[in-house]
Amino acid sequence: MPTPFRSRTLLVSAGVLVSKENGAVLLAQRPEGKPLAGYWEFPGGKVEPTESPEAALIRELNEEIGITVSPNNLEPFTFVSEDCSTFHLLMPIYIIRHWEGEPVGREKQTLRWAPLDTLHSYSMPKPDLPLIPKLQQYLKG
Repeated sequence: MPTPFRSRTLLVSAGVLVSKENGAVLLAQRPEGKPLAGYWEFPGGKVEPTESPEAALIRELNEEIGITVSPNNLEPFTFVSEDCSTFHLLMPIYIIRHWEGEPVGREKQTLRWAPLDTLHSYSMPKPDLPLIPKLQQYLKG
């Protein structure tokens, strides 16, 4: 039976940056003081009321990790729809293979390039876990 609709739906966009050199994907560790501190996630963030999910992701990637991504380089991949108790998470996910700049943690977060076959070894928020096998199949395919 589907979970009841929550009055508050949180729209968040996330990007899976794929290394040109070895196919590893970029993970960001949530810093101390933030919810789920210490967990690893794909970079991205909340979509503001005046933004599209794509515009929000481009903005968040620039603010959080200092890279510039063209809208043409956002490859729609999948989405997550998850009941998170006090809100409902809706998160479109994009594959990103081309960007300008070198990713760096601008918000005190640790960044790590993770080979696809090691993703299960990272503590990730529950909504991200179903993405692991999908990414492994899609990116190795």
